[in-house]
Amino acid sequence: MMATVDGSYDVTVKSPMGDQKANLTVQSDGSAFTGNFAGGMGTSDVTGTVDGDTLKWKMDITVPMPMTLDCEATVAGDSIDGTVGAGAFGAFPMTGTRTA
Repeated sequence: MMATVDGSYDVTVKSPMGDQKANLTVQSDGSAFTGNFAGGMGTSDVTGTVDGDTLKWKMDITVPMPMTLDCEATVAGDSIDGTVGAGAFGAFPMTGTRTA
């Protein structure tokens, strides 16, 4: 049986450069998950933790500059909501919908 967090999500990050759309895939394995984040900020394989319905992960981007983002999101039904932390630039809201 798939965990409730598993799937593919179309997400939008509200950044200072405007809305950044991406696709997030999640495949959990117990308290960990692997996946992929693909969008205008680049494509990054992601690994993180699963705590109930909450995902936490870090990902490296190259656009607009190389940095590591600190992400946390909670899945509720077919929606995902969270934040993307960009260090000194602050944290940006992320929302999305499960597509698969």
